Formats: sequence, C-alpha cells, structure tokens
Amino acid sequence: MKDDLIALIEESIRLEWLVSELYTLFHKDFPQDAEFWWTLAVEEKNHAALIQSGKQYFQPVDRFPQELLSPGIQAVRKANIELKSLISLYMDKPPSRGEAFHAALELERSAGELHFQQFMSKASHSKLDEIFKELNRGDKDHSERIRLYMERQGFNRQACES
Repeated sequence: MKDDLIALIEESIRLEWLVSELYTLFHKDFPQDAEFWWTLAVEEKNHAALIQSGKQYFQPVDRFPQELLSPGIQAVRKANIELKSLISLYMDKPPSRGEAFHAALELERSAGELHFQQFMSKASHSKLDEIFKELNRGDKDHSERIRLYMERQGFNRQACES
C-alpha cells in the first residue's frame, strides 16, 4: 500500500510538471497570451512542489492528504502518456490559439488536475488540509480562469471544439 501511494504521488508530481511544460510551450507560441500561460505554468510548478513537499515530509509519517490525489494511478499514468504525446505533437506543429485553449480546458478537467482542484475547494477536515490549502492559496481553479480568459479574448468553448 505504501509503495502504491508513493507511485501515485510520483505520477501526480509528473502530471503537474508536464502540465507546466505544456503551458510554457503555449507561453512561447502565443505572445498575445504569454503572461496568462506563464502564470499558469508557474502555478503548475507550485502544485508539483506542494505534492513533492507532502511526499517528503508527510508521507513518511503516514500523514499525506490522499484526497489531494486522483484515486487511480492508472488514470494519472494515462494522462501523463497522453500529455507527453500532446507536448511532442505541439512542439512539432504548434496548435491554433483555440486548440491551445481547448487542450488546456480538457487537461484541467482531467483526472489528476480535477482532483487537485476539488481538494483545494472543499471544506478542510484537518489542520494538514488547511496547511496545503494555504500554501496553494492563489493557485486554483485553472479551468474557470481559462474559460473566463477565453471569453475575454473572444473565444468560446464551442469555437475551440470545432
């Protein structure tokens, strides 16, 4: 069980780093949105660091808040594989601006990212939950922020899907 949790934590950290890598790519490809993508990329790195800190300090004493992670390692592994593929694809052939927004929305609603956001939004059940939330205080609800930014830029979800 302990090894399963460690593997899930490591895959979750990898997911956050890969999301950051994708957003950094968008930062380079879309100068008109560079600040927006850069902010999200940095926040994803912060998420990875937060999970890494939990692994380092709380997991060894069986205090890691497992609700922070997706319950299934296979879903996170699958998301990581798909994300690596998407990054490779976009490095070779950058997406349109609408495709980038759509990819980001879908990603933020994926297993690992959605679970992270849900944990940050729900009521805390322990002092440890509160500590994690405080450390992450401003870096949340990426899906909603992406959607609102898209709308301000004249994009809507349906336009991105076509």
